[in-house]
Amino acid sequence: MPSSIANSIALLAERIATILGPRVMRVIARFNKYVTNPLQRLWAPYLPYMAVIEHIGRTSGKPYRTPVMAFVHARSVSVVLNYGERSDWVRNIKAAGGAGVVHRGRRYQLTNPRIIPAGDTDQKARFVATLAPRECADC
Repeated sequence: MPSSIANSIALLAERIATILGPRVMRVIARFNKYVTNPLQRLWAPYLPYMAVIEHIGRTSGKPYRTPVMAFVHARSVSVVLNYGERSDWVRNIKAAGGAGVVHRGRRYQLTNPRIIPAGDTDQKARFVATLAPRECADC
């Protein structure tokens, strides 16, 4: 179960995204992809409510590192999909069936990725996956 701080942050992000609407959020997503994300990749792997998702492009085969607001609890991770379910990183992970994630300086493997649709209490869908410690020699 995420902390009350995590819930408050997620709720605020959801409300802002709802107020701005999907069209504006896609413009913001495009801006973030080229301007903000390169900077956030520097510190996101070390902050409590941030993470970097490491995934492979579904058509290009190129590796990508996408900073996201992430809420890690127990053995799972949740990400509010403020930019929608059609974000490239979400589609890449769904196509691959998993990805890597760096959270608070530790590497994990994401398995069983799925999208939890928005419910009565949620305004936005959430991306949820199981976290397992990554076992590899070069990590």
